[in-house]
Amino acid sequence: MGMKFLSLPKARQFTIGTRFYDPQKEAMKEREERIKRELEQNNKEEVSSLYRAGIKGQFRNSGKLKNSKTVSEARRKSNMRLFYIIILLSVLFYILLK
Repeated sequence: MGMKFLSLPKARQFTIGTRFYDPQKEAMKEREERIKRELEQNNKEEVSSLYRAGIKGQFRNSGKLKNSKTVSEARRKSNMRLFYIIILLSVLFYILLK
């Protein structure tokens, strides 16, 4: 019984498998599955209702194409605002040092 006090418990081991996420590979698998389903079915209406693109890709693609004009306008306004602030601060700085 005295020997139990001298023995130390073994450390617990933790192992986890490596994880790797490749969005291109996953998208390619989805496309392959969709194409296989399309080839198996003859009715195109049913096939189009089964396929839905990932919402992440939809936002990314629509933002680049549709809102490019508004993004450039916002950037231009921001640059002009920054220019006005710099001019105002430089005039105030000049007045204070005078």
